[in-house]
Amino acid sequence: MMGRPSGALRIIVLGYVIRGPLGGMVWHHLQYLQGLAELGHEVYFLEDSDDYPSCYDPERGFTDIDPAYGLRFASCVFERIGLKERWAYHDAHQQRWHGPRADEMVSLCAEADLLINLACVNPIRPWVAEIPVRIYLDQDPAFNQVRHLIDSKARESAGQHNVFFSFGENIARGDSLVPSDGFPWMATRQPVVLSSVPASAPCKDGKFTTVMQWQSYPAVEYGGHGYGMKSDSFMNFLDLPSRTGPVFNLAIGGPAPRELLQSKGWNLQDPVEVSRDPWTYETFIRSSKAEFGIAKHGYVEGRTGWFSERSVFYLATGRPVLAHETGFSSWLKTPGGVLPFRSASEAASAIAEVDRRYDFHCRSAREVATEYFDACKVLPDLIERAMNATPCDICTAG
Repeated sequence: MMGRPSGALRIIVLGYVIRGPLGGMVWHHLQYLQGLAELGHEVYFLEDSDDYPSCYDPERGFTDIDPAYGLRFASCVFERIGLKERWAYHDAHQQRWHGPRADEMVSLCAEADLLINLACVNPIRPWVAEIPVRIYLDQDPAFNQVRHLIDSKARESAGQHNVFFSFGENIARGDSLVPSDGFPWMATRQPVVLSSVPASAPCKDGKFTTVMQWQSYPAVEYGGHGYGMKSDSFMNFLDLPSRTGPVFNLAIGGPAPRELLQSKGWNLQDPVEVSRDPWTYETFIRSSKAEFGIAKHGYVEGRTGWFSERSVFYLATGRPVLAHETGFSSWLKTPGGVLPFRSASEAASAIAEVDRRYDFHCRSAREVATEYFDACKVLPDLIERAMNATPCDICTAG
């Protein structure tokens, strides 16, 4: 293999593509891989089956240990983004490796400089445990911190990393209501490779849309405070269509009360249909007028400052985002493009504002993506802080 350019790092990205083969699940992973490659780094994607049935097959609508669908999906996706030879999958159930780097991945890890564990959904196996800098990238703030306080196995897993970043920017800034788990969190946010996501013409006839899970997992509780799902947040907005008219088209997965939602004026769509791959997902977003994004109850109650990776995609395409306020307004300050709301009344006002100045908010959306989420800014900052982490950044929490 040819030597790396000066300053380039060998980076292993752990993520969730083979086990979650849907466009809405994998898009944000691809932004890390494409962004790091465009910056000149030698980047590889590695996924592990973990030790429980975790492979979702949307054709069968079933989750088990068979990665066949996900492997086909990954092969197509990585080829299309120009990283055809840069991935491998470890199947712990069959003790087998798959993918174009199956025979080399262990040796590649042995000489890697940096590990980025996206969402910490992969275990730290021996072949990655000795990578010098191991980032835990928290994309589920409040919930992960509480788990580290109540679940010893989750805490032990987190402790196998030595640098900690979170989408909960207010947690890192000491300005949240989330209980401290003792890990030294630093703030980061979702990157977007703007060259791969050009803005498109405004879609004035589109709907206010999103893709969401009604419930992802059970709520968590700590210190007398509960941290719930989007289902807990959504009920406060149940009657919103009576204020705005039939302007919504939501792709909702999970055990949502569909008849109730439809009776209230919400138009619903199958999330698997719109998110079959990253490009059907992109088509859905580009056909939207704007996003109407509900945040998990825990993000809001914890005042985490979280901002959705999906919303970043909308912004990059030039689609305004109506975003459930999680405290992100403390760091994302813009006159347009992103319209925060806390109540149904504020959401209705934001919809009216988007309708009133639609072209302005579309232009502003792309400007927000460029200023706050450009991969050429986000990723170098992430790498610099990780590689220059001092001993006090390395976790010693017991």
